[in-house]
Amino acid sequence: MNFRFGLRSKLLLLSSFLVAIPWFGYQYVWEMEKYLRFGQEQTIIGTARALATALHERPNLFNNQASFLPSVEKGKDLYGYQLSQPINLDGKHQDWPNFIEKAHYYGFDNQLTKSDSANQLPISQLTNNFTAAVGKFDKYLYFFISVVDDHLVYRNKNARSIELNDRLELAFTTPKGEFQRFLLTNKEAGWLDVFQIELEQNPAPLPTNFIQGKWLATSQGYNIEFRVPLKNISDNLAFAIHDVDSEFGQTLSTIASANPSTAESLGTILVPSPEIERIVKGMSYSNSSVWVVDKHHRVLAKAGNIQRANGLWQKNSKNKYDNEWHSWLKTLLKPLFNKLLSQPPKEFIDKLYDAQNLTGEHIESALSGDPMSQWRLSSDNKAVILTAAYPIYFGNNVHGAVIVEETNNGIRTVRNEALEKLFTSILAIMMFGILAFFFFASRISNRIRSLRNQAEKAIDEHGRINEEMMASNTNDEIGDLSRSFSTAVSRLSQYNHYLENMSSRLSHELRTPIAVVRTSLENLSMQQQLPDQTNAYIDRAQQGLNRLNLILTNMSEATRLEEMLKNTEKVKFNFYDVLNGCIQGYRQIYQDHNFEIMAEKEVAFIDGSPEHIAQLLDKVVCNAIEFSQDKRIILSLEQSAGFLQLHISNNGQYLPEQMTERLFDSMISIRENHIDNIQDKRPHLGLGLYIARLICEFHQGKIQASNHHNPQGVTISVKFPLITS
Repeated sequence: MNFRFGLRSKLLLLSSFLVAIPWFGYQYVWEMEKYLRFGQEQTIIGTARALATALHERPNLFNNQASFLPSVEKGKDLYGYQLSQPINLDGKHQDWPNFIEKAHYYGFDNQLTKSDSANQLPISQLTNNFTAAVGKFDKYLYFFISVVDDHLVYRNKNARSIELNDRLELAFTTPKGEFQRFLLTNKEAGWLDVFQIELEQNPAPLPTNFIQGKWLATSQGYNIEFRVPLKNISDNLAFAIHDVDSEFGQTLSTIASANPSTAESLGTILVPSPEIERIVKGMSYSNSSVWVVDKHHRVLAKAGNIQRANGLWQKNSKNKYDNEWHSWLKTLLKPLFNKLLSQPPKEFIDKLYDAQNLTGEHIESALSGDPMSQWRLSSDNKAVILTAAYPIYFGNNVHGAVIVEETNNGIRTVRNEALEKLFTSILAIMMFGILAFFFFASRISNRIRSLRNQAEKAIDEHGRINEEMMASNTNDEIGDLSRSFSTAVSRLSQYNHYLENMSSRLSHELRTPIAVVRTSLENLSMQQQLPDQTNAYIDRAQQGLNRLNLILTNMSEATRLEEMLKNTEKVKFNFYDVLNGCIQGYRQIYQDHNFEIMAEKEVAFIDGSPEHIAQLLDKVVCNAIEFSQDKRIILSLEQSAGFLQLHISNNGQYLPEQMTERLFDSMISIRENHIDNIQDKRPHLGLGLYIARLICEFHQGKIQASNHHNPQGVTISVKFPLITS
């Protein structure tokens, strides 16, 4: 079975090239995203530059001693994290955000040496250690110290000394530069008892209440949580845990952030600068996350939230459509877009800047004097973050850096919305285009098919013109073709009409000269003084004249038959009676041939003309007799599915395959010509089976020829519709 590649299939194939349009659109949007990302880089660097410019040459904003240290020592130089909410002083660290990551461990390496207030124990004898975290919220500096101690010893209720028990020592300098020391020593768990020691005007410990907090006993030791007003403390600070394992015992070990005994041995503490924070918060309109760090990578100020730092792209993006069908199509394709397009994460985790010291190549570059921007992934690899760092100068020296960060979620949202709108528009255009192409191809196909059907109906299977073709009025190529076909069919119809009438005109024109020749020959034959050899020539001329007259008679027979069939009325008759009568006559005429008739029933009524059916049988049987080699003619009559079928078979030479369809056309004959015996040869113009076909078509029947085997021969089959009685 051959595959037919029609016009509609070809146009659909050509329209498939429209699929390239979304690909080009996709590439264009990706190029657009590259330019947007480049623009975002320039914008974020500009934001960092603007903020750094506001901080240039303003050393009063960086007046903390820790910012000017050539280097910092972790654990000694403390950092107060910015807290998001006030701390509940209950001795528990659950309200400290990320306490484990932000707390610092103090152990064997943090013991004070022998020259200090206590002896240094070997690691095998050291039974205590602690972790400490410092945070800032509003006007207070918060401390949380979790101590691991195998023996918790409280201050005796009747003791006057405050140093013969486990205690916390805190020392710092005031904003005026005064050195102050405090002991946090409790008689029991609960609110802290705080004493200021080594006062010049009063050597005895002095209770104080501006340091507030709570002592909480734990299974591993105890927790001390307290706060100090920022107005009472500057940037030098140290604290130490003194361990006592028996009541009224001596101090066994002291673990400290720095030596709290003198102002010179204190460590430093850095807290976010309120002045810098006010400047940084002024940049919050940029939808960015901003950090300011000193040259030791420690955060001085922070504003914004990286979760919402989408830049201005998110605000400027519009998720609106011009019409309802566009929105409906986008909603319909939303699940597909969610699978094909990477959606910006609603929530992600980024822990890069949760530590005290900010690290990164961009920060190192900015602190060395070179601004830098880079793209990085968030800690959970869900979000892409653009970060830029710009140096802060005091004179010719870099004293800090500004870090500005944004995610590309805004750009991704704009890109996705652009792609969604682009693809929905292109899809709608493609659907409309394909439907238009399909309709156009269907229209062309239908017009061509209609033209084909008209051409097939105009000329029947035998080459006769049945009807004229209607010329199309359409002003295009198919209309031109239709008009050309109509003109050609009209001319063929005129020519066929001329050919069909030529036989009758030729017969009419030739009969007069034939009559003249016949009369002349008759007059010549009545002459008495003709030589003997002349009679032979006259006889041969008379035979040729008779032959010519027979040819003219056969030529006009078909034309007369067509005219007669048009005026013949059909009647109901028994086909078997006509067949049986004809067979009886054939047996008398062709006595040397054997006629066999086989019929299932002897009743078969059809509607038509018995005389013409007999003429049809004469033509077919005569043809079978001429080609029969064993002088045996078999006639088989059968009825099935409302039709009557007659098969007339003779054994002899096969019918050529190319002649099975043309055998019943006019002027077609396959007899071999023998010119050596022309006297006994009757003329054969190929009109016998043509006449049989005309009669068969008049009775709404069909006639066909086929070869049969074992023995070989030819069978003529005639089929007529039956009439139910």
